[in-house]
Amino acid sequence: MRTKTNLLHIITELELGGAQKNALYIITHCDNGRYNKFFISAPRGLLVDTAKKIPGVTCCFFPSLKRKINPFADLITLFLLIKFMKTHKIDIVHTHSSKAGILGRWAARLAKVPVIIHTIHGWSFNNHTNVAARYLYIILERAASRVTTRFIAVSEHDIEKGLRYKIGRRSQYALIRYGVDLAQIAALSGQQLNKQDFGVPHSGKVVGMIACLKPQKNPLDFVRLAAAVLTHMPNTYFVLAGDGRLRRAMQNFICRRKLQRQVLLLGWRQDIYRIIPLFDIIVLTSLWEGLPIALLEAMANSKPIVAYDTDGVREIVRDRENGYVVAAQDVRALASRVTVLLQDSSQAEKMGRRGYQLLSDNPAFWADKMLARVEGLYQKSLKIN
Repeated sequence: MRTKTNLLHIITELELGGAQKNALYIITHCDNGRYNKFFISAPRGLLVDTAKKIPGVTCCFFPSLKRKINPFADLITLFLLIKFMKTHKIDIVHTHSSKAGILGRWAARLAKVPVIIHTIHGWSFNNHTNVAARYLYIILERAASRVTTRFIAVSEHDIEKGLRYKIGRRSQYALIRYGVDLAQIAALSGQQLNKQDFGVPHSGKVVGMIACLKPQKNPLDFVRLAAAVLTHMPNTYFVLAGDGRLRRAMQNFICRRKLQRQVLLLGWRQDIYRIIPLFDIIVLTSLWEGLPIALLEAMANSKPIVAYDTDGVREIVRDRENGYVVAAQDVRALASRVTVLLQDSSQAEKMGRRGYQLLSDNPAFWADKMLARVEGLYQKSLKIN
C-alpha cells in the first residue's frame, strides 16, 4: 500500500516572478515524509536551474508548453500531461498561471486525478486585454472551474472578480495570501550591496522597482516617473530590477529622454534581497496584479511604497499609512507622492516601519503559515475525494 501522496505542481514558465516564487516555495517545503513531489514547466526562465536543484523533487520540462495559445503545441502538451499523471499515479495536481492552469486541470480530469487545485495569481482577463481575448479567457476559465476541486486566491479581489464572472462557486475558493520569510529576508538584507556598485553616489536618493519588463508591469511609466521627479530632484536615481520583452523599448525610451545616467536597468537579479535595502522608496506601476510579492518584500525591508491602485494592491498598501496608492497610469500623481517622500525622509522612514509592522503582525503573510494552509487544503481535499 502506498504511504505517500503523489503531488504535482505545474506552471507555464519559470521567469523570476511572484507566481513562480510561490510555486517553487510550496513544492520545496512541502513535507517530504508525506509527499512524492513532481514539478512540470516549460524549459524557459531564470528559475529553471533553481527548480532542477530542489532536493527530492522530480522535474520535467515540456518545450511544447507555451504562454500564447497554440492549438498544435497545446494539444501535444495536454497528451504529455495526461501520460505523466497516469504514469506517476498523481493524487494532487496544483496548477499556477493561465495556460498551465487550463491545460493542467483538464489533463488531470482526463487522467482521473482525485484532487485538482488551481492558484489564481491574478486573472488572465482584464480591461487591458482586447475584448475577444478577454471573453475567450473567461469562457475557458468557467469551463475549467467545473473540474477544479479548489481555487487558491492570493487576494480577496480575485475571489470577487472570479465570482462576478461566474467562475466557480464561492465554496471552491480559499484565500491563502503569499507568504514571505522575514528571518531569511533579514539575514540576506544584511549582506546588502553599496549604491556605488551601480554608479549611484552615496548622497543620491534611490527609487526602485522590481518587475518583469512586460505590458502588465507597464515599465515605461517608471521612466515617465523618473523624468517628472528629476525636474525637481536631480540627485535621484531610478533603479529597475527585472528583464523581459520590453527591455529594448525601455532602453530606447530612456535614451530619447536622455536619462541613461539616472535610470538604471539591472536585468534579472537573483540577489534582490541585497538590492532592496539600497532603495529609499519602492514603486510599482502595474496595470493589473493578483497580490504583488515585490511589495511584501518591500515591507519586509521597511520600505515605503508608492503604487498604482490595481486589484490586490490595496490589500497590502494602506494609503498614507505604509505608502501611497494612486490611480493607475496617473504619472503626475505618482511623481507627486514619490517627491513628497524623497523630500521628507522622516515620513518615508515612518511609513517603512509601519509597513514592516503590518507584515510582521499578520501571520497570513508569513511563509510558514501560508505553507501550512496549503498543505491543510491538500489533506482536506483528499479526504473529501
